[in-house]
Amino acid sequence: MSAPDPLRNDHYGWIDEAARQLDADASAMVAEGLAARVSDEAVAQLMTAAIRLYAAKTDGEERSFCPLTGGGDGIAPTELLTAVSELLRAQHLSPMELALWFRHRPESFE
Repeated sequence: MSAPDPLRNDHYGWIDEAARQLDADASAMVAEGLAARVSDEAVAQLMTAAIRLYAAKTDGEERSFCPLTGGGDGIAPTELLTAVSELLRAQHLSPMELALWFRHRPESFE
């Protein structure tokens, strides 16, 4: 008799696999020039969820981890700064406020 799958009874267990698939599909869509097929609302929901989870994990667990797959190699600096700029703008924050919050974590990303 095999051991039960712990994620099967976990209401949120589907998120890990869905995130892997979403990352792969989003990369393919962008490469094919098909990003317009995803609604603005869906992108905003995904960004909000990702930010909320990242903040909860890093603050709640008092640790950092690289927030980008592949150590960030798949994201161009322009893509990252575009997103950061719009995130700041959405909250009526400036780069100066970001500088005040910016902190170096003692551990390095692996």
